[in-house]
Amino acid sequence: MTTTISSRERAAAQAYLRLLESTRAVLSDPRLEPYAAAMLTHPMAEADAALREAGLAGNEERLLGLVAALRDSAAAERGRTV
Repeated sequence: MTTTISSRERAAAQAYLRLLESTRAVLSDPRLEPYAAAMLTHPMAEADAALREAGLAGNEERLLGLVAALRDSAAAERGRTV
């Protein structure tokens, strides 16, 4: 099944993935944990704004479906040979 993703939805899913990666990076380093709130303020705000703009705020099922589609697409791109 192919998932059609609008540019706003793609931006929201990408912002969510950046927030997820930033959170993992900050929380994986015990020296950074005390600064987590300050370090994640911008990625959280970016993701919130992107989710609202795409109409995905409160629609986790759709968002996670888009994230999965983006990951599948990225994995397929990595698997292609040039």
